[in-house]
Amino acid sequence: MAIHRSILHVDMDAFYVSVELLRHPELHGLPVVVGGTAGRGVVSAASYEARRYGVYSAMSSATARKLCPNAVFLPPDISHYIEVSRHLHTVFESFTPLVEQISVDEAFMDVSGATTLMGDAVSIAWQLRERVMAETKLSCSVGIAPNKFLAKLASEHAKPKATPDGIAPGHQVFEVKPGEELNFLLPLPVQALWGVGPATLKKLESIGVRRVSDLAQLDESVVCAAVGDAHGRHLYALSHGKDNRPVEPERIAKSIGHEETFAHDLTTHEELRVELVRLCDAVARRTREAGVAAGTLMLKLKFSSF
Repeated sequence: MAIHRSILHVDMDAFYVSVELLRHPELHGLPVVVGGTAGRGVVSAASYEARRYGVYSAMSSATARKLCPNAVFLPPDISHYIEVSRHLHTVFESFTPLVEQISVDEAFMDVSGATTLMGDAVSIAWQLRERVMAETKLSCSVGIAPNKFLAKLASEHAKPKATPDGIAPGHQVFEVKPGEELNFLLPLPVQALWGVGPATLKKLESIGVRRVSDLAQLDESVVCAAVGDAHGRHLYALSHGKDNRPVEPERIAKSIGHEETFAHDLTTHEELRVELVRLCDAVARRTREAGVAAGTLMLKLKFSSF
């Protein structure tokens, strides 16, 4: 008899903005954007009210202002968000020691061993949401599935949705039940698979693949011929709902970096040296805190033309 894992993917709702609204309750219900306001500022996060106007993270602040002139911009406070994230992690670990943090606002949890004590995975997910709200005053969406890939997709179905007509609260908790994986997965657009970006999508569309079901019906060799062997095998497995990766509580960081977009061009060696030393110091501090050593150093430089 197959043993099914119960994996949760917890994703905080508009995390940066939600944390800021705790400090600025007067802004509740308004389109709020966390991000830089200078000429090259970038949106770090947007409230669902701002998303109704088409404002999303990674968009330039200038574009966000055009789409939503009434948006209230707040500067990001990363150190505070990390502090809140640590508190969230403590809450997660009170349910299971198998917590794999993906970023400051999302994590995987394997609650397979907690069901005897706490009830089934859906019950645990609702308990988790209640605890997070009680201890942090923040809301989260939870996806449940037999593996990490499907749990991540499930959490997308659980999240609130912003449209020009309003904000739908979402399912809050959404489960992909064992045995129903393909019913959930196959109708989705092929972009739902991890690793399908614009370049891969173009290759897949050239062989008639637009939905996950299209890819799943092909022979694995056809997929590999279109996108390469390793990538093809990866996508073929995902299209059949297969993902055997465990939740890894002590996930080792593969890279540690620090970057910044400057309001004005840095044009002299001295200006560059000062900023480079500052950024290197930040990376070195985080490297020491993580207890790791670097094997490769990379410097990324972006010009005003991007």
